[in-house]
Amino acid sequence: MKIVTILGARPQFIKAGSVSREILRQAASGKDIKEVIVHTGQHYDTNMSDVFFEEMNIPKPDFFLGVGGKTHGAMTGQMLEKIENILLDEKPDWVLVYGDTNSTLAGALAASKLHIKIAHIEAGLRSFNMQMPEEVNRILTDRVSSVLFCPTQIAVDNLENEGVQHWLPSPKVVRSGDVMLDGALFYRGSSQKPLNFNVMSEYVLCTIHRAENTNAPQRLESIISALNEIAGDRQVILPLHPRTKKLLIDGRFDTSNLTIVDPVGYLNMVWLIDNSLLVMTDSGGLQKEAFFFNKHCLTLRDETEWVETVASGWNQLVGANKADIVSAFESRRTPSMNEISPYGDGNAASKILNILKSAI
Repeated sequence: MKIVTILGARPQFIKAGSVSREILRQAASGKDIKEVIVHTGQHYDTNMSDVFFEEMNIPKPDFFLGVGGKTHGAMTGQMLEKIENILLDEKPDWVLVYGDTNSTLAGALAASKLHIKIAHIEAGLRSFNMQMPEEVNRILTDRVSSVLFCPTQIAVDNLENEGVQHWLPSPKVVRSGDVMLDGALFYRGSSQKPLNFNVMSEYVLCTIHRAENTNAPQRLESIISALNEIAGDRQVILPLHPRTKKLLIDGRFDTSNLTIVDPVGYLNMVWLIDNSLLVMTDSGGLQKEAFFFNKHCLTLRDETEWVETVASGWNQLVGANKADIVSAFESRRTPSMNEISPYGDGNAASKILNILKSAI
């Protein structure tokens, strides 16, 4: 079995790492299985150097397309063209895509035009907000995929409510569990404390990157104002990508109480999550990782795809209103220890590969 995996953003490499490690394990045991990894270059920074792949125990990409920093249309179109050429040469049994990026959609479209079977990991997730490009990407990818690997039962239910059983051809829907849980359990033991800034006790870890916040000055100002107030009592560590950092340091926002740092490596991030008092974020992945590590999370969005974390009481949607954010922080109550069963048992990767082998 030959798989071409399409990836474009650092979180996707971390998710795919679980599946790639299982592929290598099975190949080493004599199974006829091979993976070709394509990195579109949608997101690329110094943290995606060779050191990143070595530290994360992730195979290095076989192809790097260098498509990034463009508009949605230009980026997706160039990816589509380049991925198509690779698929024509490689002739895989499966194209494997993750999540909801432009790389995901481009990979799925290229494969569908060539009648190559598509497996979508993290299928069925819905925010029900069509203003988000990620929502468009995930819906369209689901629609052309051959197998839909859903991390939770709610994701399965979303597809059934959309009439997946009536799609032509009807895809196979599998509740596989979440590969992010596989990865979180794998990396927790090798996490590393950051050494380039001071970490106090009972700190708050916060990330902000989504366009709905960073491209909306009023929302961003309200969030930063709330964080700065909270930071008068607790250290707030805020790893920021250069674009968001530039927005904050132009003097418009009061960030005097915040510990603003450059982006950290994933092993550092796992340590920061695992040792934090609380997580505040607009990241989907970080919401789940907080849940996996039994950390309360305040989500700086108006909706989330990961509704299980909200239903459990570990995650609270607070939007961008300063008063709501501060109030939620002050009144937080830690729920009883959660069960990880909504996201599987930490063996999603092996389940996914077993399904792919049986469906060739």
